[in-house]
Amino acid sequence: MLRGFYTAASGMLAQQRRTEMLANNMANANTPGFKADQTSLRAFPEMLLSQIKEQSFPAGQKNVPTSYNPIGALNTGVYLQETMPFFQQGTLKETTLSTDVSLVDINLPINQNTGSTGSVFFTIANANGEIRYTRNGNFTLDSEGYLTTGSGQYVLDQQRNRIQLSSSEFEINEDGYITGANGETARLGIGYSDNPMSMVKEGDGLFRAEGELADAYTAAGVMFKMQQGYLEQSNVNTAQTMTDMMTAYRAFEANQKILQAYDTSLQKTVNEVGRIG
Repeated sequence: MLRGFYTAASGMLAQQRRTEMLANNMANANTPGFKADQTSLRAFPEMLLSQIKEQSFPAGQKNVPTSYNPIGALNTGVYLQETMPFFQQGTLKETTLSTDVSLVDINLPINQNTGSTGSVFFTIANANGEIRYTRNGNFTLDSEGYLTTGSGQYVLDQQRNRIQLSSSEFEINEDGYITGANGETARLGIGYSDNPMSMVKEGDGLFRAEGELADAYTAAGVMFKMQQGYLEQSNVNTAQTMTDMMTAYRAFEANQKILQAYDTSLQKTVNEVGRIG
């Protein structure tokens, strides 16, 4: 009975964490460049059940098992194994602002080892000068004319240098080249990951990679372009997310009722079984 108690409790915990993940996706449905998280549930631990047949011997000798017939696996719980961002490109929304720029995926190779499609990212330097990556092209100019993210982190060029402009009157072509009002030029730094699932999601729409990503401009088979005056929207499917949240809630509720039934049975066992009338 206690095994079933723990199984139902693990199901509740897994569905609670899944609901929290889905709620975070819904909260970021309007965040530019946001990539929705996905989850995978896994049973644990698996026990293989077998039927043991014994051969009978004369009195005084022990019976010895002679054969094992597999019955099947028994799973005693479930847990949320991992969360992974979904890197499909979101829709583009026109803003007409010169500081807004979106990455448009044209052809990104499929990783033969993982089966996942690669992804390209803007290159960012965080407050500690560490390299980070993002799909959120909602940029702005700070008081010194540096191109930054909405949270004040520096956008880097192809050589990993900060980009400084004289004014917001600048142009970005499809190849990422920036031309300022006073003739200053730079090229947006774009990184390419052939396995974006290995990247770690951080706050403010940033991703961390192990080491620096390859230069997307020179990566084999990678085709993309920049589009100024547009923002990539979140790829969260709000209708599907609401459906998934309701499913997770119902699963949580079902496990809760099972847990209550086990609790009632245990209470009766303690208070009533074995009572001497």
